[in-house]
Amino acid sequence: MLNEPTMEKLYAMRLAAMAAAWQQQHGDAHVAELGFDDRFTLLVEAEHIARDNRKLDRLLKQAQLRIESACIEDVDASGARGLDKATLRQFATCGWVRQHLNVLISGATGVGKSYIACAFGHMACRLGLRVTYRRVPRLFDELSLAKAEGSYARVLGKLAKHDLLILDDLGIGQLTEAQRHDLLELLDDRYGHTSTLVTSQLPTSEWHAWIGDPTLADAILDRLVHNAHKLTLKGPSRRKETAEAKH
Repeated sequence: MLNEPTMEKLYAMRLAAMAAAWQQQHGDAHVAELGFDDRFTLLVEAEHIARDNRKLDRLLKQAQLRIESACIEDVDASGARGLDKATLRQFATCGWVRQHLNVLISGATGVGKSYIACAFGHMACRLGLRVTYRRVPRLFDELSLAKAEGSYARVLGKLAKHDLLILDDLGIGQLTEAQRHDLLELLDDRYGHTSTLVTSQLPTSEWHAWIGDPTLADAILDRLVHNAHKLTLKGPSRRKETAEAKH
C-alpha cells in the first residue's frame, strides 16, 4: 500500500518522475525482491532521466533548429563528402563550443550544410549547451525591426548569451551598410566568449568581397574566421538525390 502523504510530498517537491517510478515498483514483483538501496537507486535514476529529458526539450525548443530531426548519428560521413567519420566524432564532442571556437561550413547548394549545422546544434543541446538558430536574411530583418522598436541592444544581448549561434545561409544577396555593422556588432559580442557556426554557399575566400566594405570586412572576418574550423562539403545535391529516389 502506497503512503499517500509521501506521494503528495514528492509531487509538492516536483519529484513527479520519482513518484511515478515508486508507484510502478509496487506493481512489479521482480522489483519487490530487490533491496532498499537498489530500489532507491532506480527511483533516483528515473527522476534524473526525466529531468534530463525536460532540459533537452527546453533547449531544443529555444534553439528553434530549422531541421528538428537532424542528429549526428544520421549524418552521412565520408572522405569523398569532405567530412570523414573521425572529424565528425571530434565535432560531436562539442569541445570546440566549450573552447569558444567557430565552425564554418561551405559548399554548393543541397550538399547538406544546414542538416549538419542543425545536427551539431542538436548535439550541443544534448550536452546541455544553449543554442539558437538564425537564417542570416531573417536575422537582418529581426535586427532591423529591433532598431525600430528600440530593442536592438536587448536582442543583441540575448543572442550573445547562447553558447552556440548557428548562422545559416551567409552570403545570400547584397549587404547594406547597416547590415555590415549589425554583423560586426553581433560577432564582436560573441568573440572569445561563445561559438558561432556559419553555413554558406560561398567559399570563405569570397566572404571578404561579399561583405563589401574592406575595413568592416577585415573586422568581421577577424572575429569569425581566424579562430574557426573550416569544413568544405562536396558531392551531389542531397535534395536532388532524395527527389530522384521518390520517382
